[in-house]
Amino acid sequence: MAEIRKVNLDEEVAKLLIDFSADWEGEGSCFGYRRNRIEDLQGRTIYLACSGSSVTGYLFGHPETAAQESCTIPKGSRCFEVEELFVTKEMRSGGIGRSLFEFMEHDQAGDCDYICLTTATRNARAILHFYLDEVGMTFWNARLFKKLDPDLPARGPEESQKQ
Repeated sequence: MAEIRKVNLDEEVAKLLIDFSADWEGEGSCFGYRRNRIEDLQGRTIYLACSGSSVTGYLFGHPETAAQESCTIPKGSRCFEVEELFVTKEMRSGGIGRSLFEFMEHDQAGDCDYICLTTATRNARAILHFYLDEVGMTFWNARLFKKLDPDLPARGPEESQKQ
């Protein structure tokens, strides 16, 4: 099992996370994902998963205060916004992501009331299974999209009324 630890951002950690994010970008598994730059990492809380001498994953994010009321989170609540959770391809489905998440959850429990995140994965079923079933998050909303075919004929007003 992986050892999880909270680390400070230094040159070595920055290079590691940027290199991992370049691998992730190359996978094409997330809509619009681009590799991290140093400014994406500055001021973030970073957790690493290590197996022996190898780093096998990371999670980073930041605490914030909810600026407005929502149907799920009261205004003024402290939230930890997970920005990225990554596990190396060869180590996926082995519990490392869950271990990273649980470690972060325990670490943030005294300071935050909620954990929040947004995801842009191409594999919605797997990611929803992970976040809902494995780490116990609650589904709040989804933003879905469908690219329109420019070759589809437009409907006139009379066709719309027939339906």
